[in-house]
Amino acid sequence: MLEINHRIAIDEAELEERFIRASGPGGQNVNKVSTAVELRFDVMRSPSLPEDVRVRLARLAGRRLTAEGVLVLRADRFRTQERNRADARERLIELVRHALAAPKRRVPTKPTKAAKERRHEAKAKRSHVKKLRSTRQSFD
Repeated sequence: MLEINHRIAIDEAELEERFIRASGPGGQNVNKVSTAVELRFDVMRSPSLPEDVRVRLARLAGRRLTAEGVLVLRADRFRTQERNRADARERLIELVRHALAAPKRRVPTKPTKAAKERRHEAKAKRSHVKKLRSTRQSFD
């Protein structure tokens, strides 16, 4: 079980891992050994996630979410399978934890009387500057 918090945990059976060859530098090792990990997690069909978390996670995932609703994380920062596997799982946990936090509702506020007065004074000043500009004679 991947422990997200005290009430949410993702079952290992819901995760699918594929080991693939990593790109980039690494010499002969990178060409021979499949150390990169592609972690797949079906966000839309997961019984472990509440509906609101599922929706926020799908939005957060962006391009990493397939059309079928599967989150694909690729980890290839490290030279060993074990560290890349742990990295992919940590990134999944962080993403789900981020999706747990519900966004705060914006409470609309009104400007204060002083702020309105400052705005009107600034507008009047600007208007005056523009009026001065238009009444000048040009000597071209």
